[in-house]
Amino acid sequence: MKTITNTNALAEARALEVPSREASLRREPSVSKFWNDKRKLLEEAWAEWEIENKNNLLIPDETLLDPGLRQAINDAWENPEKENAVADLWKEIIPGVYETQFFDLERLADFRNYLEDAVNSEIPKRAPYGIQLNRYGMMLDPRSEGHLAAPNFQAFYNAIMDKYMRPIARLLLGTYGYDNQTFGFSIQYNPDKDKDLHAHTDASAATLNININLPDEAFTGSVVDFYDKASGKTVQTKFEPGKAIIHRGNVPHATHPITSGQRSNLVVWLYGDHMQIPRGSTNSYGNISSNTIKDVALENVTAHQRWSLPDEPKDMIAPF
Repeated sequence: MKTITNTNALAEARALEVPSREASLRREPSVSKFWNDKRKLLEEAWAEWEIENKNNLLIPDETLLDPGLRQAINDAWENPEKENAVADLWKEIIPGVYETQFFDLERLADFRNYLEDAVNSEIPKRAPYGIQLNRYGMMLDPRSEGHLAAPNFQAFYNAIMDKYMRPIARLLLGTYGYDNQTFGFSIQYNPDKDKDLHAHTDASAATLNININLPDEAFTGSVVDFYDKASGKTVQTKFEPGKAIIHRGNVPHATHPITSGQRSNLVVWLYGDHMQIPRGSTNSYGNISSNTIKDVALENVTAHQRWSLPDEPKDMIAPF
């Protein structure tokens, strides 16, 4: 538990005047300065918020995730030679793109209630610059200014990245050597604003995109196109509640306009130190040039290497 040195942090954070949307989109220096100057205050405010609401606030953990996925992941960490059971849970859409059930549908409402509580905390949160600046638009990773710094949420986020996403990406996408660093944000698509996303690639080695709509939260439109470079064809898929799609960052994809309802997702990335991505990857989010790309021999990576944690420390370089 984070030690709180300012017992008035929560009240002080709630009283802050947050930079405007316009200033944020223009990347004005004062915006970055605001979030950096207030980092410690905001982190302490989130810790105080958890303590203040400890009797009625969910502690997010792995029990929110699909039981079958959890079991396969735990078995693979105990014995990496059982990793094929993890791969079997993922359906291939096109080469380099896979989907599976990620959240337990019976627990998804609990997680959404937690996010509602975080939204309603009145603690300032920075939305993703230039993507979805709406109700569920929050930065999730500590490398990002104004992130969701609640300690219990961060423990859950780190478990998703370290225990689940990294070995899965290594197994399905061959990202070993380019996955030391993490990044994440939440988004929401609405018919009246932030309704689509043009064709792009990601500044990541791997992207995990998780839908958090509840089963009764229907939406129309918002189909996702994935471009298969090998066949030259575009394959469409639609997010379903609690399902996740994992793909290489260099796979071109686009989101069609949403026409009714809302679609809410968590999007998390893995990439290498100093924003390195595998050779041949391109991106349009992070403005990463080709001189950041390195080579590593992946054909000799073992199952035990895939089911391991990186030795290198996290850097603080954020894509946006």
